[in-house]
Amino acid sequence: MKHFLLAGAAVWAVFTAPALAADLDPAKIAEHVKILASDEYEGRGPATAGETKTVAYITEQYKAAGLKPGGDLVDGQRSWTQDVPLARFENKGPVAVSVTAAGKAQTWTQGEQIALRPAQNGAARVTVKDAPVVFVGYGVKAPERNWDDFKGADLKGKIALVLVNDPDFETGKGDFGGKAMTYYGRWTYKFEEAARQGAVGFLVIHETAPASYGWATVKNSNTNSQFDIIRKNPSDAHALVEGWIQRDNTVELFKAAGLDFDALKAQAQSREFKPVELKGVTFSTDYAVDVQKIVSKNVVGMVPGAKRPGETIIYSSHWDHIGVGLPDAKGDKIYNGAVDNADGVATMIEIGRAFAKGPAPERSVVFLAVTAEEKGLLGSEYYAANPLYPVATTVANINMDALSPTGPAKDFTTSGDAASTLQDALIAVGKAKGRYYTPDPRPEAGSFFRSDHFPFAKRGVPAISFGSGRDLVNGGRAAGDAFAKVYTAERYHQPADEFDTSWNLEGMAQDGQLMFELGRQLANSATWPEWKAGSEFKQTRDATAAQRK
Repeated sequence: MKHFLLAGAAVWAVFTAPALAADLDPAKIAEHVKILASDEYEGRGPATAGETKTVAYITEQYKAAGLKPGGDLVDGQRSWTQDVPLARFENKGPVAVSVTAAGKAQTWTQGEQIALRPAQNGAARVTVKDAPVVFVGYGVKAPERNWDDFKGADLKGKIALVLVNDPDFETGKGDFGGKAMTYYGRWTYKFEEAARQGAVGFLVIHETAPASYGWATVKNSNTNSQFDIIRKNPSDAHALVEGWIQRDNTVELFKAAGLDFDALKAQAQSREFKPVELKGVTFSTDYAVDVQKIVSKNVVGMVPGAKRPGETIIYSSHWDHIGVGLPDAKGDKIYNGAVDNADGVATMIEIGRAFAKGPAPERSVVFLAVTAEEKGLLGSEYYAANPLYPVATTVANINMDALSPTGPAKDFTTSGDAASTLQDALIAVGKAKGRYYTPDPRPEAGSFFRSDHFPFAKRGVPAISFGSGRDLVNGGRAAGDAFAKVYTAERYHQPADEFDTSWNLEGMAQDGQLMFELGRQLANSATWPEWKAGSEFKQTRDATAAQRK
């Protein structure tokens, strides 16, 4: 995920000044984005014709940039890709949904009142008849915080309604670190907890502010194909029903049960909260699910290190987007993903070109274009669990996702607070280039857990996900914030995220140059970035310290 973004009305510039050897070319970035985000690539959905075209294009551009293949070993030689085996789940046919409240039955429409994901627990059909409905607050069980929203409630056979984000979100204070989201606030955690609690399923109550995006994003992201890693026991990780429900419809169900949604939401911000059954409310649904095993691809290029090739810096960016999905008001079904994330891949290709054409780095530098980020960081998770280059001697991961096409910015940011000397190094590089660091402007959105650096961080690798700044050279922060607001509301995870010839990609090239310089310094250094004291990732990294001597 992405925290800035926006396709705005900045003017595309023509650059005539001679570029320095390592400068990134905005025109090259633009050409990559234009191609990858074209309708021909069909939204770059994994396991589609769009993937085949995308993998072929990135491979071709890696070759043209002068990179070497860095993927799976085939007959003793590195190939250009890493196989990523996945399970694919798709709803087949109509999705029937109804609720009964106060004796009255209501028929709901998939994508309107509710967004149900295809079951990922291995079921070929989802059939739920008149399941009782229970409100479980934020659905958090955190022993280290002495917090348990379930209080021993038996959820077997029941549908639970759960709030998105953390109990601290509304007040900005409490046991979960204030506004900054913890993993307990992520919808992914809510669904994992549903399986652990033995519920028929969880429906996450959508509210724009705590979710950090509107209903259109929820609808488009959850009603199409879903993917997961291959699991021996998928029901251990997934309940039968996983989905989202509109806030207004939730409020109506509460009223029918004689309950006050806002009052119970306020109660849920306390550790004393107990689950509340919505008496007289039941939920039913019926739909078929198609389950297939597929193999997607990470695309991997590299520049071998000249002195310490076994030490690796990894740049990453996800190539996938949503593919073809529900039509928008104009009838457009192709989710092109220009900002998210054709521009990240485009910038990474050009960073690779800069490395390949420059002096050979002392350490190896890898360029990892990962699959299935939009399905839950699956390509990066697979790589981190099955690394092509040892995690212990991976120096750092520098991820880029949804850079801004709004022109040069005075500042830059990261997704969340990495609490590492790697982030300090990034800030220092930016300062040397006359730019300043702005902390994640929306820590409550949980961006640290929503981009492909997270699987690396979980395994101890110092990792950051770079974000474009909002303090624009032309228009200042007001213009940057306005662009971000419009993008999130009108383009993010919608067919409107398309390439725009009016974009000014000079700022994107400058972002890429900053990331290049950070990687170049790391690649020609013998130092190892570290997590700072108090980081939840420090202990994991320190356990492999002997391998970095």
